[in-house]
Amino acid sequence: MSTILRDIQRTDDLSDISEKVETGERLSAEDALRLLKSPDLAELSRLADLVRWRKHPEPVVTYICGRNINYTNVCWVRCKFCNFYRPPGSPEGYVLSKNELYDKIQELVDLGGIELLLQGGLNSQLKLDYYIDMFSQIKERFPTTHLHALSVAEVRYIAKMARISVKECLTRLREAGMDTLPGAGGEILVDRVRKIISPRKDTADEWLGVMRDAHEIGLRTSATMMYGSVETLEERVEHLVRVRELQDDTGGFTAFIAWNYQPDGTELGGTRATPYEYLQTIATARVFLDNVDNIQASWVTQGPKIGGVSLAYGVNDFGSTMLEENVVSAAGACYAMPIEEIERIIRDAGYEPRRRTTLYKDA
Repeated sequence: MSTILRDIQRTDDLSDISEKVETGERLSAEDALRLLKSPDLAELSRLADLVRWRKHPEPVVTYICGRNINYTNVCWVRCKFCNFYRPPGSPEGYVLSKNELYDKIQELVDLGGIELLLQGGLNSQLKLDYYIDMFSQIKERFPTTHLHALSVAEVRYIAKMARISVKECLTRLREAGMDTLPGAGGEILVDRVRKIISPRKDTADEWLGVMRDAHEIGLRTSATMMYGSVETLEERVEHLVRVRELQDDTGGFTAFIAWNYQPDGTELGGTRATPYEYLQTIATARVFLDNVDNIQASWVTQGPKIGGVSLAYGVNDFGSTMLEENVVSAAGACYAMPIEEIERIIRDAGYEPRRRTTLYKDA
């Protein structure tokens, strides 16, 4: 048998990997690559579902009532995959006034929502004092909200302008009211890719370093992956490896979320990954990230139907109601769902919907 045929046969035959998953043995990077290349979507579903039930034996899928508020769209970084930012000086740039911000938060609270995902751009006009003032006033006015705020890039920039360490910056933001740090900006944790899609932003090591600092001071975070731009399958695996390694060290990641690159109107261009590829990716992540408890659906980019299907591919959480979403929708993904629809999809998949907090406790 030729080497090529042996390689094809090995890619298609997942029996050795299946045995590892069934016995609880940790998968290797090579195993993950073979899963990403496998056309056997049924077996990927079986393995991911097995791990999902092992970690979450109740027939429950969680979700959170939250709102994504982009306090500014001004950003000088100019990531090639982003269609939301406006450069400094643009007439379309904005910074929300306090009243605009409070009105949006009040709408969330009136609906019984608790998670405030607050993110923006790297705006040189906004210094550390701005964030401390904003966070503390939000907490004073809306004490029941959970401030899931900023991104690694924003934290690094705020710290740099304040001439303090990232860890000190995070400590001061936490004292002002920041509860958790989102995993935004993870993209692919490989510098070859990052130099192409976001050359002015943090390196892979810098992103992981901020996450480590956050975990060390007690801030929990999420981990993300934006796939489907210019990376190879091997680089997707490297991303998963680096997430798993940091989780081994700190245990600070609450969840993993993968979504596909949205190319419409971006400088980078390209094509949109298929739902098939999403299911391959999320199932592989579920069986490989054995130390991350929760895998979140990406229905904002995939739509409600695939969001529901993903519950058979290792996903145990349906994410946020996303009462407002601007960044992904600016690049062509326009899905939105009321709470009733989220709960219907979960029930139709055979699960009980249950509201949660950002830290995955019952709400």
